[in-house]
Amino acid sequence: MIGRYTLPEMGKVWTDETRLGLWLKIEIAACEGWAQLGEIPAEAVEVIRAKADFSWERVQEIEQVTQHDVLAFLTNVAEYVGDEAKYIHLGMTSSDILDTALALQLLAAADILSAKLDRLIELLGARALEHKDVLMMGRTHGIHAEPVTFGLKLALWYDEMKRQQERLLFAREHIRYGKISGAVGTFANIDPRVEEYVCAKLGLHPAPVSTQIIQRDRHAHYVTTLAGVASSLDKMATEIRNLQRTDVHEVEEPFGKGQKGSSAMPHKKNPVISERICGMARVLRANAQTALENVALWHERDISHSSAERIILPDSTIGLDYMLQKMIQLIEGLQVFPERMQQNIDKVLGLIFSQKVMLALVGKGLSRETAYAWVQRNALRAWDTQEEFLALVSRDEEIQQYLTQPEIAGLFDYTDHTRQVDYIFRRVGLLSD
Repeated sequence: MIGRYTLPEMGKVWTDETRLGLWLKIEIAACEGWAQLGEIPAEAVEVIRAKADFSWERVQEIEQVTQHDVLAFLTNVAEYVGDEAKYIHLGMTSSDILDTALALQLLAAADILSAKLDRLIELLGARALEHKDVLMMGRTHGIHAEPVTFGLKLALWYDEMKRQQERLLFAREHIRYGKISGAVGTFANIDPRVEEYVCAKLGLHPAPVSTQIIQRDRHAHYVTTLAGVASSLDKMATEIRNLQRTDVHEVEEPFGKGQKGSSAMPHKKNPVISERICGMARVLRANAQTALENVALWHERDISHSSAERIILPDSTIGLDYMLQKMIQLIEGLQVFPERMQQNIDKVLGLIFSQKVMLALVGKGLSRETAYAWVQRNALRAWDTQEEFLALVSRDEEIQQYLTQPEIAGLFDYTDHTRQVDYIFRRVGLLSD
């Protein structure tokens, strides 16, 4: 559990029982592959299928002596199977089952994450359409720039998360590889047809070439993809945190009945969901660095990657699962305040139309440099005097030589900032032609 979030699906992927269960499945499949080649008696495979089992507690007990998890597992399985256990793990090395099982776990994790991404994308699209025409201030460098709509902000997130979904599915395909090729990947003691059989049965591709392990560039790609998804969630959460600030207050996270914001200040409603998402993103980015460090190993293999992976792979998949669930909750319950958005637009005294005035002057034949200077002096005066920009521009004698009063008034029109919104929504697939 993380906070108030339980992990029934993703957590199960990474239990010791699941991991050992996959090991057993792989070992049995390898025996079947050998039997098809006539190297193991079919009757022995039947016995292995019927009797093979393990006890996690017993495996742990044996590992205290062996100090080797796979050998402890095989010893325990042999206790269940009896004499036919001599055919189990024939010609194989530990990493044959470790890496092949890990691929299956990462596939299962990717499927869970993909389903949650689908739900988030669906929500973002629906809420983008809901707020398509809700005008709000666009900000660059944290400073008021020109108006956008809140729907456009959500549409941008929608489009980005679709790209992240594509990347996740791409990474899923590149991790869908197993290997049953022996101690250094040469098939010296096992037939390649056994590998082909096992991988086909498990829905995997055989690694075209391997050492003792599947190469860790695949895992690094997978983890960095998760970190990329997390960073997009971080971006969204950071924006929500900023928009919830008291002096902005254009949106607000869902706040449940009985929820408390502070032990000291009863008035507080803090953006805690967004803050958790931002914090978790840092963990996933750090894990991605470790995954990249795991690519370079000594010769045909060392185990410097192994201990790190036991942490970063479960933590990254579980962490992103949590982040996606929280973002779904956040977007679903997000409160939006259009009136506050308009109030914030009005704070800038009409200065958002400065570019329109400048371009109109250029269109009348004035140089851009001169037009910029004339508009800027009125804009700075508006900041200093808190007088409306329209009034100052309308009184400027030099500007009046180029623009009539009706022309000036016509430049201060919000619809100029929203007339292409539907076009953008069509481009991202939220509106049909």
